[in-house]
Amino acid sequence: MKIGGRIIDLAHPPYIIAELGVNHDGAPARASRLVDAAAAAGCDAIKLQLFEAERLLGTTAELAGYQTRAGVASPHQMLRDLEMPVAAMRPLVAHAHDLGMHAIVTVFNVELVTPAEREGFDAYKVASPDIINRPLIAALQATGAPLLVSTGAASTDEIARAVGWLGHHPHVLLHCVSSYPTPDDDAAIGGRMALLALSAHALGYSDHTVSVDTGALAVAGGACVLEKHLTLDRDASGPDHAVSIEPAAMGEYVRLAHRAWRMRGPIAKRIAGIEEDVRTSSRQSITTKRALPAGRVLDADDLTIKRPGTGLSPACLTEVIGRTLRCAVPADVPLSEEHLA
Repeated sequence: MKIGGRIIDLAHPPYIIAELGVNHDGAPARASRLVDAAAAAGCDAIKLQLFEAERLLGTTAELAGYQTRAGVASPHQMLRDLEMPVAAMRPLVAHAHDLGMHAIVTVFNVELVTPAEREGFDAYKVASPDIINRPLIAALQATGAPLLVSTGAASTDEIARAVGWLGHHPHVLLHCVSSYPTPDDDAAIGGRMALLALSAHALGYSDHTVSVDTGALAVAGGACVLEKHLTLDRDASGPDHAVSIEPAAMGEYVRLAHRAWRMRGPIAKRIAGIEEDVRTSSRQSITTKRALPAGRVLDADDLTIKRPGTGLSPACLTEVIGRTLRCAVPADVPLSEEHLA
């Protein structure tokens, strides 16, 4: 899959998204500073959230526990305060592009897909709660843009159903745990493996821990995409600041994730060039116990196994026994095919 020409797969460095979310607190100037911070940290993309409180919330909507703990009193007032009009996102998209990043948006209502489409976003995100929202997924598919689909709090049946809706549309499933913040013991990075059975596409991890190394661990396990909340100040008032990381920590997050990718290497077992010296010096060969004359039919008492591994492998000892020497061989010499008739 590609986002804006950037290939996303195991052979390429992890694609790291700075989730700005609502940490701009509804202020475009603060959002612009977050874009700057994401670029300075080395992120590949920023992500915004497009919603309108009155479209999203019914009269009986409730707060999540982490929002209550953050001091929020009303879900309706919270979202009204955090709304960013789609027109205000246009300069943020342009700013991200100017800094060499992509811009992604989570759209929470079908009616907002068309307005979002006019703003030049490079990809769209389906939030975890909307993995069951077929009309929204269909509307996002119709844009033709790549989709990122979070799977927090979703059953495998629900994920499989959404994958069926997506078909061959370019997408990435993001494993995540919908707990803010996610304790280390509940991060469940290995859950990505379960998604392998559900999708042949690239997979990622939407990270809600407050650790800077969780992304690196996910990349080591095969994640191609990481998403992490970014804030300018974890102590700021608002629902998501305390579950986010600050700019310096995001820089370290990116550095560790890229290091993990380099260390993981290709998903294949191969002999590395840096192993050749040790391979030769520490492996053993079929070796003569004593000086042997030309014409000698070899038996087990003529041979031993010793380092280095420059001669015939011990794996073929059975085949070597019974063969004839074409020349005299001194004691303690690794045998080669040139010695044998």
